[in-house]
Formats: sequence, structure tokens, C-alpha cells
Amino acid sequence: CPVSLAAPLTFTMLQWTRVYKGSSIFWGNASLDGRLSHLLEGLNVTQVLPLEPPETWARRQQDVNTYLLYFSQLVQLFSKERPINYTQSLCCRLGCQLFPNGTAHSFYEVTLNGTAFLSFHVPNATWERRWPGRDAVAAYAEGELMKWPKTTQDLQHFLNTTCVDILRAQSAGTGKQSSRSHAPLVLGLILGTVALLGMAVGIFLCTGGRC
Repeated sequence: CPVSLAAPLTFTMLQWTRVYKGSSIFWGNASLDGRLSHLLEGLNVTQVLPLEPPETWARRQQDVNTYLLYFSQLVQLFSKERPINYTQSLCCRLGCQLFPNGTAHSFYEVTLNGTAFLSFHVPNATWERRWPGRDAVAAYAEGELMKWPKTTQDLQHFLNTTCVDILRAQSAGTGKQSSRSHAPLVLGLILGTVALLGMAVGIFLCTGGRC
């Protein structure tokens, strides 16, 4: 469908992780102004739009593959210690919008089993609990995510700078990222799995026991 001239340009990344009996399944996608830009299936991420040169993208692919494999192995380890015989479904939704007047808005939202779990407040780089009540799992995951630069300052930079620069380049018709942005596009995918890692620790260590 044609995009309204008054509508904001949008870059959105979606990542789902399903965990059952120690096994992790990953899938997701990213879209740039309504066009599919990336696909995540299992441990493989592909670039549909040529936003990075082939040699650079090959390195990013390997980074994502390595991290997802590490995540899967960690979940298997936790599952042996604390078996959970039901499915856990995590969804990360992150991205940014660029409005015609030049202002921008960024977001990162996480749901657990279909319920709002955590969100990232971009202006001050803090995680906030959305889980109903004072749940130990959400509190633990929030604390873990606040410990690391990758899930605070780096994530803030990606959403406020890298993501918005992609949209500004798109708006200018160049189709390429601005040279001012030093973080790679795929960092968003990696940060999504970092967030999931923090939540996995909380879920598998806190469920049915103490943190």
C-alpha cells in the first residue's frame, strides 16, 4: 500500500524465541519503511535489502549465529538444573520512527507468553518492568539487563542513532547508512538476543525457586 506523506518512516525488528524442554527455536524479521529487510530463521539471519556490503554482512551473520548458539546452549544448561515442562514464548519488538518534521521516536518492548514483560526507556537507557505485580522473574531480568553496557548504553545508541540514521538515509534517497553511525545494523539483532539471555537467566533460575 502507498505510504502517506504524513506518515513516519519506520524501521521495525521482531524476534521470537520459543523454549520448550531445553530446546530453543528462533525466528523473526525486520522491515524498513514497509519493505522486508532481514529474516531470522533458526540460527541463520539473511539480509534481504543490501544495507551492508557482502563481506561486512558475512561477518555479521557469523556473529548472530554464534550468539544464538551460545544462547541455546545456556538454555539447555539451565533446563537440566531446573526442568520446565511447558513452553516459554518471548517476543522482542524494537525499532524507530522518523517523522516528517525531523523528530524521531525509538522503542523496545518485550512480551513473555503474550503478556507485557519489560520495556526499554530509550531517553535514559533504563529497563522497566511491565509484568503484572511484583514478579521475581521480571525483577531479576530487569536487574540483569541494567548491569551491562550492551543492554543499556549500546542499545540506547542503536535505537537513537543507528536506527534513526538508517531512516534519514532512506528519506534522503541514498539507501545507505550515514557515516556518522558506527554501530552495525545487525547489532539490533544481537542486542535482542542479549536481552533474551538476561530474561532466560531470570526465567530458568527464578521459576520454581529463588533468584
